[in-house]
This record gives sequence, C-alpha cells and structure tokens, in this order.
Amino acid sequence: MNFEEHAGKPLLRAAGIETPDGVVAASPQEAAKAADKIGPCVVKAQVATGKRGKAGGIKLAASADEARAAAEQILGMTIGAHSVEKVLVEAQVPIKTEFYAAVLNDPETKGPLILFSPEGGMDIEEIAAKHPDKLMRLAVDIRHGFDGAAVRQALPRSGNLDAEAVTALLERLYDAYIGNDAELLEINPLVLTEDGRLVALDCKFTLEDSAIKRRRELAAKGSPDKLTGLEGKAQEVGFKYIELDGNVGILANGAGLTMTSMDAVSHYGGRPANFLEIGGEAYSLGKEALEIVLANPRVKSLLINFCGAFARTDVMVSGIVEAWETVEPDVPVFFTIHGTGEDEAIDMVRSRLGLEPFDLMDDAVRAAVEAAR
Repeated sequence: MNFEEHAGKPLLRAAGIETPDGVVAASPQEAAKAADKIGPCVVKAQVATGKRGKAGGIKLAASADEARAAAEQILGMTIGAHSVEKVLVEAQVPIKTEFYAAVLNDPETKGPLILFSPEGGMDIEEIAAKHPDKLMRLAVDIRHGFDGAAVRQALPRSGNLDAEAVTALLERLYDAYIGNDAELLEINPLVLTEDGRLVALDCKFTLEDSAIKRRRELAAKGSPDKLTGLEGKAQEVGFKYIELDGNVGILANGAGLTMTSMDAVSHYGGRPANFLEIGGEAYSLGKEALEIVLANPRVKSLLINFCGAFARTDVMVSGIVEAWETVEPDVPVFFTIHGTGEDEAIDMVRSRLGLEPFDLMDDAVRAAVEAAR
C-alpha cells in the first residue's frame, strides 16, 4: 500500500528526521491561508505516485496569492492516473546540496537494502544509470541490524557529505522502515541546508501488503490501489488478482508458478490477460477463480497450470471442472498438471471435459497462445 507524502512524513518525524513545516489544503483558499502563515512555500500535489514535478504538480510560491494560484492549477490535475484532490503547502528550505536516501526490500539479498547517493533530486533509476559510482547499495543482515561502521565505510565520497551525520540519519531511516513494516521508505531529495541541517523534502512510504491487517491504524492513512471491478471482486474472495490487457487467461497455483506461466506466454508471443494464483488457503477455490478469470471479455483462451506438493491438484481441478460444467464457457482451455493428485486430476479432465492435459508446460502454453490468435 502506497502513502501520499503528507501521510509518510510523520513517520520520519517520529524517527527524529526533520521535515519542513507544512499544511494539507483541499482548496485554493485553504492553500492561501496556509501560505499566509508559513511564508514562502512550495505547493505540492498529493498523490501516491512519483514524477509529480515533471507533471507540473509542484510549484514555488512567494506569497499567499501565488499559493492560491498554484493550488488552482494543481488541484484537479491527473498524475499517473491519480486525480489530485489536495496539496501540501510546505515551507521553502534554503538548499545547499541534495542527496538521495532509501531503505527497501531487496529480492536479490532477501532482506533490507540501504541506498544513498549524493546525487539527489533524480529518480533512482537515473542515478544508477548516470552515476553508478555515486550510489551506495548496502545489504543489511536482518539478524544483526544496522551497522554504522559498514555504512560509513560504504558511503560515496563527497565534499559536502558529513559521514557521521548521514550515517545517523540513515540509522533513523532504517529504524522507521523496520518499525513501520515498510516495503520502501525513500527520501528524495534529502537536503543539506545552508545552515547545516539535514531535512527530508519528500517522503515515499510503501507499507508491506501483508502488514495491512495488523497495522490497521497506519493503513487507514494510506492510499489503496484503485481496483478494477474484477480485481475488487477477487479481493473479496481472497485472491490476489491483477487484470492485464492480454487475451490469454492464466490460472495457476502459487505466485511463482503463475509468474512463470505469464513469462512463458510472453516468451511464445502471447499476452497474459491476468495474474491470479490460488495457492495457500485459496487452493480449493478453483470454481471462484475460474469465474473471475473468464469474466474478463478479453480472454480468448485459458491456460491452467497446476503443480501440487502439499496442495492436491485433484482438489483444484475438481473445482475447475465443476465450474466449467456449470458456466459452459466457449473459450478453449489447455491443462498441464503435475504433482500430488495428478493421476486423479488428469482422469477427471479426460472423463468429464473430454480433454487431454499436456505433459509439458511449454506445449500447453504454445497451444493457448495460438488459440488466442
């Protein structure tokens, strides 16, 4: 779950990281009133997405009238498919140098990763491409936690960089990341002011989805992803379903097998219509899963890829077969089934649907891609 800037910054302040004074405004009048108290300010669109500045969603204002005019221009904009309904009016800060700092979940090291660069204000992808030597990437062993000595040694060399101060700030950022079940906690830019303070001018906070249920109070301040009708229905059932623009429907058990199936469809020239996995507690909900996948009118063929270990493939297939006999869809379906219960599952598909499952996943994928054409 992503958070808007104004909702993420209190987490930084609670960790001892300074942020500018600011007020959230929902109208040009409220923005002008806030600017009248704050003085020279920045008016920033509040949406849970990046590149606001490039879209015209961040403007400087020297007076209340300028803040009102800026808010009039920003409110109602669409940035990254998000409509701007409020702005953050924040005090301007005398900037000497801009840095980049973040802590995020790293799939490669399977733990927290600390990023820091003296090249702030740019997207991290741009920093990595243009200044790879100026980007610190330091993996953290979760068993031991933050290592200040390792951070100081790894920090890029810069004339404006106070290694002790930056290390202390990164430790606070790490603590906020751990303490709030973050998937990502980013400051860009982190600035060194003319009077020597480190101040977070922006904050991007993403709450780990699996923590939402136990962090209800925090999650209430977030901005849930906007779901399509099918995505909302799938969420009610308990599925993780993402609707895509392809025409090959995919139904598999487990996120890894689902992603592999999607990659295989793309590899053979097809376009996946969805991500939907029925692993874990949902493995017995084949009927509900099938109905959701087939409700997408773009689906022209269906790939069903089941591989059972503890979960039984015959239980999953049973739900699919029952739903197929009830719904009677007219799209071609291609099965590939392996693992626990596969003999029973394959017999069920043969006897009740009159279909022959494929021995190899690649053959099933190629057939599904060709049928969708």
